[in-house]
Amino acid sequence: MKNIAFIHNMDMENQEKWLAQFTILLPNEIIVVADQLTDEQASQVELAIVANPSVDALKRFPNLIWVQSLWAGVETMVNTFRSINQGKTHPTQLVRLIDPYLANTMAEAALTWSLYLYRNIPEYMAQQKQNLWRPIPCPAINTVHVSVLGTGELGTAAMQALVNQGFNVNSWSRNHKDIANVTHYSEQDGLFALLKKTDILICLLPLTDQTHKLLSKETLSLLPKGAKIINFARGGIVNHDDLINALDTDHLSHAVLDVFEQEPLTENSPLWQHPKLSILPHISATTNLDTASKIVADNITRYREHGTIPDTVDLLRGY
Repeated sequence: MKNIAFIHNMDMENQEKWLAQFTILLPNEIIVVADQLTDEQASQVELAIVANPSVDALKRFPNLIWVQSLWAGVETMVNTFRSINQGKTHPTQLVRLIDPYLANTMAEAALTWSLYLYRNIPEYMAQQKQNLWRPIPCPAINTVHVSVLGTGELGTAAMQALVNQGFNVNSWSRNHKDIANVTHYSEQDGLFALLKKTDILICLLPLTDQTHKLLSKETLSLLPKGAKIINFARGGIVNHDDLINALDTDHLSHAVLDVFEQEPLTENSPLWQHPKLSILPHISATTNLDTASKIVADNITRYREHGTIPDTVDLLRGY
């Protein structure tokens, strides 16, 4: 059996945790950390498990057939794979992690923070600091429009949780979709129409050339006065300067940010202290070691037994 390369940028503790899981789940495989392989050995590797590898790290493995990512988000790897595939007759395929546990975790996060905004928790926290006792009107939940940008596995799970809670749920994606109990919009005109009727906007889009800075002055201005935003996708989708301006001018009333273009968020970032921001350390839906390792092991086992490569990322689209 040929070596499987483990190419990653994680610390030693996490490396050993993943290797221990794979040793149990893939007893017939030899999984070797990339830097422990010679260049000759690397040239013979056809399959790798990766966690945000660099271009240089992947270039040591010119004959990879496919690569299994440990993360659901692969935006940072798309350009890497475009680079290493230049000139290849048989491009290396990238497989992202699709884990139902991850979708359930995102659904929990979407519901938790939507309720946080719907029930005016940021405002009550601000009032507490002022020793202010003042009830804030809260509309019936079925009159509150929560709009989800992105209808992949995570977005679909989030929408179901929101629908079950009683919110009026809308969604948007590039192409038309039929989603039970959800009003769906597509294309640019659909995006503009959706934003105009949104009370709480949840971003779960992949970061691509088309979605980079999608939420900026033009689109944010379409949201009704007092609307609120949750970004659980990628920091690059939101123009933070435009977002802060919309908060400072009271066009938007609050934003929950879990993702940033630079992570960790620097200690001197002004975002930490902004009174209308809730800052999270990229925890809305993190990979679960137990469930993810089993999915990866199952994908590799099927490939060994049947030659079946799981669904791969479209590197032109970016997801």
